[in-house]
Amino acid sequence: MELVLLVVLLALVEYIVFQALVGRARAKYGVHAPAITGHPDFERVNRVHQNTLESLIVFIPAVLTFGCYLSAHWAAGLGVVFIVGRAIYAVGYLRAAEKRGPGAGITGLTNIALVIGAIVGVVRALLSATGVS
Repeated sequence: MELVLLVVLLALVEYIVFQALVGRARAKYGVHAPAITGHPDFERVNRVHQNTLESLIVFIPAVLTFGCYLSAHWAAGLGVVFIVGRAIYAVGYLRAAEKRGPGAGITGLTNIALVIGAIVGVVRALLSATGVS
């Protein structure tokens, strides 16, 4: 499980980097808090940050549950795919909003795989605990 926890922490580091980019963009484009709209380049940076938070809400419990109940190695591997997908998403979105698709797709499919795998793992554990095989 240590690999899974490391991957979760790396995903959080990535999120913190995106958070710092928002702060830098606020200063660069003169978008003062609490405003969340303004210059289109700022809005793209802010959406990368916000969308990553939305994805982390699914990712973190799913990757931890998958790791506990199905496979820690597969969970860590899928977690790395998630992190790379978020980076691809960020680079694409920061260039132009319509270029965010590949990264969003990688992130979405990874989260779906983690949730399905976590459900399978928990159901198997429940069935095993009740003596059903």
